[in-house]
Amino acid sequence: MKSNKRTLVTIALLLSNIMTGMDATIVNTALPAITGDLHGLAYMGWIVATFLLGLAVSTPLWSKFGEHRGNKKGYIYSTILFSIGAIFQGIAPNIQWFIIARTVMGIGGGGMNTIPFIVFADIYTDLKKRSQIIGLATALFSTASIIGPLLGGWIVDVLTWRWVFYLNVPVALLSVTILMLFYKDTKRNAAGKPVDYLGATLLVIGLVSILTGIQMIGVSSIFIIILLLIVGIGLILWMIKVDSKAEDPIVPSRLLTNKDLVIDFSLFVIIWGSFIAFITYIPMWAQGILGLSALMGGMTQIPGAATNIIGSESVAFLQTKWSKYLIVTVGTITIFISFVIILLFGQKTPFWLLLTAGGFEGFGVGIIFNILQVNVQTDAQRRDIPTATSLAYLLRILSQTLMSSVYGVILNHALIKGVNNSHHTITMKMLNKLSDASAAKKLPQNLVPEMRNILYSGYRNIMIAGLLLIIISMIIVISMLVHYHRQNIAKRVTLN
Repeated sequence: MKSNKRTLVTIALLLSNIMTGMDATIVNTALPAITGDLHGLAYMGWIVATFLLGLAVSTPLWSKFGEHRGNKKGYIYSTILFSIGAIFQGIAPNIQWFIIARTVMGIGGGGMNTIPFIVFADIYTDLKKRSQIIGLATALFSTASIIGPLLGGWIVDVLTWRWVFYLNVPVALLSVTILMLFYKDTKRNAAGKPVDYLGATLLVIGLVSILTGIQMIGVSSIFIIILLLIVGIGLILWMIKVDSKAEDPIVPSRLLTNKDLVIDFSLFVIIWGSFIAFITYIPMWAQGILGLSALMGGMTQIPGAATNIIGSESVAFLQTKWSKYLIVTVGTITIFISFVIILLFGQKTPFWLLLTAGGFEGFGVGIIFNILQVNVQTDAQRRDIPTATSLAYLLRILSQTLMSSVYGVILNHALIKGVNNSHHTITMKMLNKLSDASAAKKLPQNLVPEMRNILYSGYRNIMIAGLLLIIISMIIVISMLVHYHRQNIAKRVTLN
């Protein structure tokens, strides 16, 4: 591909990161207006869950579609579907319509998020250049995430929440138009091979069962949750058995026997399970524990978004100096520091230290995402790059969904324990109001310190859980670093 065409195609694909980065935060700003207008406060959890469900079940299917029909068509169709979902959310007359449209948007997002990284592997064979592009993609996602809440607040105040979704349409059309004009698809090995429909069906139903079970943790009976998880895992195992005999499997078994690739996947799962604890609960910490406004709580995310860009962009340089596991080690250490800062200072952590911890966390995540994304594509066989890329994305979604539910259970357990210990002078309703600065002023002020102690105990336990996951990832990556260091020494001795 000529340099100018490659640049245009890259710009078109990077627009997808702007759309997904914006949607990740702009919708959160608009949610109070959406649920108020559509009378859907009780459906708040479903708004988030159905979008994640759409992303999860469609991601491996879009990569397989790209192998059979071409990544160009896969990206165009998924982006159009994303746009259709956005339009129908904008015109939604009720919350049920909105949730269905949100699911459609998630299904489109599954392809729109992953196919660009597959295409980058095709058009940038030089790993340093590919790292720079992945770093740029991360930077645009982070920048859009910062702009999202500000733009969303302005749109809701000046126009209406519906324009939050219409905003995606012109960007999507521009991206699709550029790709249609300037990108010529590469041929795929799967062309002409029979589609593994049984494996795809088992994967979709299995993932739906597992994600539904995870979403029900804490709100449904343990029997139903266990049943859904067992059914989901059973269907996934059945899929693996079916795929072992399929000519073109949805998830080739060779991916799971590739040691380096399994380690890449495992690190993605563990670190992203920890990462979701920090980005979800630190803003709530600022509001509930420090008594700051929602705006100040949102500002805790800005240092991490900025340092995420720095960390991701530094990988292209670090790759020329260090091994991949040394780079990941540096990333895990910086995330480890962010959790230690919070736990060391505890309830007395000042706002500026929350910002500092956020900076460490963002830098570590930026480094790790970039290097692991490249590792997944280099550790996989050439023919497996699309599937490995989409599987890494799927595993991150599953990890964040699972751990979000686990952290919710940890928090609820601490809150219920605190309410019981207070002999019900403090109620759950009062604790719910504590994180809203204006509502907190109306609470009995003599009980506020005790309420903050209860809330702190929940947030502290979540941070401990996140720290334990990071420690596990550090043990894995350092052991791999030592292993490969010993191998290199042994090779040198043999050569000498």
